[in-house]
Amino acid sequence: MTQDNVVFSDLGEGGLLCEHLPGRLDLGRQARIWAVARALQGAEGIIELVPGMNNLLVLFDPHRLMAEALRLGVSELWGKRCAATAPGRLHVVPVEEGGAAGPDRGEIPARAGLDPLRFATMHAEAEYTVYALGAQPGFGYLGGLPAALATPRRSRINPRVEAGSVIIGGAQTAVQAATTPSGWHQIGRTELRCFDAAATPPCVFAPGDRVKFEILEVCR
Repeated sequence: MTQDNVVFSDLGEGGLLCEHLPGRLDLGRQARIWAVARALQGAEGIIELVPGMNNLLVLFDPHRLMAEALRLGVSELWGKRCAATAPGRLHVVPVEEGGAAGPDRGEIPARAGLDPLRFATMHAEAEYTVYALGAQPGFGYLGGLPAALATPRRSRINPRVEAGSVIIGGAQTAVQAATTPSGWHQIGRTELRCFDAAATPPCVFAPGDRVKFEILEVCR
């Protein structure tokens, strides 16, 4: 695997942000981030590890671990060849496409030059990987969207997108984990709830998991 550059940014006295540059999306890069996080888990002075998109946030105790020693350790781990990892869990997500459940589903296929049914089929045929969790509890950034379906984010934020909405933003797709404003396009809806604070674990998805969408209905 080609070694990529890692750039460090200090976040106060007890935070170190480790970033891949340039910032393109790539599953191999994400696998390296997961591997570094696994290697650091439980290490002396490490408080928390937060894998992100093209980056890893390391929170540490500066009284037990010097920042420079941490940088050297991360640099060494970053340069190692990633061992092959077993695929994460497979989640099959039933989805109703279009209609009231996906108010933007008419616009996106037209922009891509695709028939709405073909668009829905292509979205469901792909297998996605959870690159990272972020934005809201349980929200998984899914890589693997077919290039023909990639769509720039909305020019205006939608002030209310319901939890369970299946959305597309740029080169990624996702399931809305909470009802919030969003600049992503709504193409469908699922009954799956990605986050439950009372559950163990509270998040349905984890980095490295795989996701397939199963079409229940395509509404006009």
